[in-house]
Amino acid sequence: MARQAKRLSAIKVKKLTTPGWYPDGLGLYLQVSPSGSKSWVYRYYTNGKEKRTGLGSYTIISLEEARRKADAKRKLVHEGVDPIAHKKAAKTQAALDEAKGITFRECASSYIESHRAGWSNKKHANQWANTLETYAYPVMGNLSIQDIDVSCVIRTLEPIWNTKTETATRVRQRIEAVIDWAKARDYREGDNPARWKGHLDKLLPNPSKIRKVEHHNALPYIEMSSFFRLLRSKESMAASALSFIILTATRSGEARGARVEEIDFQSKTWTIPAERMKAKREHKVPLSDEAINVLKEVSNQQMNGYIFPGSKGNAPVTEAAIRKLLKAEQPGVTTHGFRSTFRDWCAEKTDSPREVAEAALAHILGDQTESAYLRTDLFDRRRELMGEWSRYCLSS
Repeated sequence: MARQAKRLSAIKVKKLTTPGWYPDGLGLYLQVSPSGSKSWVYRYYTNGKEKRTGLGSYTIISLEEARRKADAKRKLVHEGVDPIAHKKAAKTQAALDEAKGITFRECASSYIESHRAGWSNKKHANQWANTLETYAYPVMGNLSIQDIDVSCVIRTLEPIWNTKTETATRVRQRIEAVIDWAKARDYREGDNPARWKGHLDKLLPNPSKIRKVEHHNALPYIEMSSFFRLLRSKESMAASALSFIILTATRSGEARGARVEEIDFQSKTWTIPAERMKAKREHKVPLSDEAINVLKEVSNQQMNGYIFPGSKGNAPVTEAAIRKLLKAEQPGVTTHGFRSTFRDWCAEKTDSPREVAEAALAHILGDQTESAYLRTDLFDRRRELMGEWSRYCLSS
């Protein structure tokens, strides 16, 4: 047996040019093709049938390396393992391992695209993307789908579970659907950490019970139109200021402190100077027709340059006055909460991209790369969005 091994030498292999099969021994062959190319092949028998598996080109694999590869194949045969089947299994496993490295964001995007044609509402896909972008991606967007666990899901849901229960419930359902899709595509193994029954229902309070006993800081957007119509029927400076806050989705102090010289009625634009902005950057707000109506209604009450003056006229209407109004008409809701109401509405009811909604709220994007590439305030697109928001508030 020893005499059958290592019949070839490096020099001999180099000189061989005649097409054919040249044995080195113990199943290792050098194959010279009619074109003159040379490659290594290991020939073996399994279940009485001859099989061949390539070991690589002579230009890449040396004689010694080919012998080592053949030795490894020979050991597999000795252990009852077919080298060809073993190689296929290894490739399959490598592909699975690579697939399981796919991120939650990538899976969600693929899920949305694969279901888009089946959704009757064209905005549904955008609503899916917006809610995941806002609430899920900051926690798990860039994590491998295989690595998503219950702690990721809880960190996503807990901050909004009690205050934005309806939205949180939809976010949970969408996370669960994406993970189920990933499991069906073999991108993930194991239980679904976003499953409600028998799992998250042990960790989070039942949504229906929260709605019965909890006052929401933010008014659910589905209640906005009825509340806004009620608000517009009130004749007080606090009601007018709150209407303007809602229609512009601005912070209370920014709207209450609005001055006459900041409004351009011709272009329907409100320019808030940097010193009155939280981020200390000038912010231009597109004004809807209804926002203009609010301004015109209080035009004869302006004092000391303030559009919404307080009772004494030397300062804007106070936050306390607005809180008193809300306590009487909508207990538990805060002024600032209307910004959350607007953001939830954007995510659930519009196809507006995340960056437009964030720009409307004068938020600075947290991703430095995204901020660097986004060098516009998206004003025209924000005008469309604020017009749609105004119409929603006025809808019956």
